[in-house]
Amino acid sequence: MPTYAYRCADCEHAFDAYQSFSDAALTECPECGGKLRKVFGSSIGVTFNGSGFYRTDSRPSSSGSSSSSV
Repeated sequence: MPTYAYRCADCEHAFDAYQSFSDAALTECPECGGKLRKVFGSSIGVTFNGSGFYRTDSRPSSSGSSSSSV
């Protein structure tokens, strides 16, 4: 389940909430009842590993060798 960071616009209370993708976003601060906003940080939990993600992964090598058998 993903973790979302929230911060209150009124009292600056910040916390994390574990929510399903189908859950509605939280809108009310549990401390003061003010308006909540999702906090989007610079670290994103997506990484691309393996072949096929880089320009050079699908290109033939430039060493001049052929892949056909003689």
